[in-house]
Amino acid sequence: MMPLSKHMLYPADIYVDGSSSRIVSTVLGSCISVCLYDTVLQKGAINHFMLPYWNGIDLDVMKYGNLSTIHILEELIKAGSEYKNIVAKVYGGAEVLADRPTNFHIGQRNIQVAHEILNEFQIPIITESTGGKKGRIIEFNTQTGEVVERFVHGRNDNPDTRKIDWFNYQKSGNGK
Repeated sequence: MMPLSKHMLYPADIYVDGSSSRIVSTVLGSCISVCLYDTVLQKGAINHFMLPYWNGIDLDVMKYGNLSTIHILEELIKAGSEYKNIVAKVYGGAEVLADRPTNFHIGQRNIQVAHEILNEFQIPIITESTGGKKGRIIEFNTQTGEVVERFVHGRNDNPDTRKIDWFNYQKSGNGK
């Protein structure tokens, strides 16, 4: 079996399995990634959204959870998936700026919209790692549905930890 190619998913982007499966990596703070997986067709899709709801103005609609989550679900359905065969894994939503006063609570609002959309379409969440104060690096295998998660250390742990952690991640070949 040949190793899967890797794809880096940036904020406000999506990846839907095409003709070849991949390992899709992304880095999350308050953003959310919803990983959808069809257990029968063995295909996956993932988003990386930044904000919960579309404001009706911005044209980059994939940065909004209410639109990008529906979009990746629709793309799986177009590719032959059935709702009953799709499961979800949800990651992110940390309050990485928790030490600063804010009323926005973006992480919590992003978690809430992911739950709302998945509940609306009756997609079960089989794994969830959300909230907290630390960012995450995830790798989603679109062929098996497996997700590997690592936490990114916060600013207060060591000022260089995040940079070193990401550098080692890239150097090891996991971030390519």
